[in-house]
Amino acid sequence: MLRALASPLPIAWVTADSAYGQDNRFRRLLEQSGVGYVLAVPKSQFSVGCSRIEGLFAQAPDEAWEKISCGDGAKGPRVYHWAAVRLPAVAEFDYQGEVPHRMRWALARRSISKPDEIAYYLAYAALQTTVQELVRVAGTRWAIEECFQAAKNECGLDQYEVRRYVGWYRHITPAMLAHAFLAATTHQAREKGAQQVGRPGSSGSQWRRFGGSWQLVVPSPRT
Repeated sequence: MLRALASPLPIAWVTADSAYGQDNRFRRLLEQSGVGYVLAVPKSQFSVGCSRIEGLFAQAPDEAWEKISCGDGAKGPRVYHWAAVRLPAVAEFDYQGEVPHRMRWALARRSISKPDEIAYYLAYAALQTTVQELVRVAGTRWAIEECFQAAKNECGLDQYEVRRYVGWYRHITPAMLAHAFLAATTHQAREKGAQQVGRPGSSGSQWRRFGGSWQLVVPSPRT
């Protein structure tokens, strides 16, 4: 993470699951670097003014929950009920001199069809950031997870049996490179209208489809 933050990449946001979100040191690192975040946390996560983050939203009125889409999924927009609570500022990280320049939020995402299913987030953002923007950032994590799943299925990202960092790094780097190549070529094909590469019948294979089955076509000596 330190290498990424020190790089010239324009990193504006960090999002992650609760394994990272509940790590206080990870959140402090991002705050010290001035990078905004929307991090999932468990319902037992401590929050300012409450022993558990779920307690902040337990008594939230109905009007506090707003229906917002956090991005498009395979079946269209992913719409949930969202509620947001602004948390007290921390002088060490949220102020520049006497002027506040960052704010902290607790977010809750509730399933519309299953209201008992609620996920929680802690957020750190610039003052002008809206709740809709925080929801959008929270939703980008699904795209990251889909990317990793595709790399596992198509490029063997998780097919390694190594016990040292160097061996793992040597496996995961070409796997991700192969996935990036496939993603780029797929995007280029879509931009061109998904034009078919090559023509039917141009392959040198002797297998041909007849009706509902495949047959091996052996050319005769006269052919």
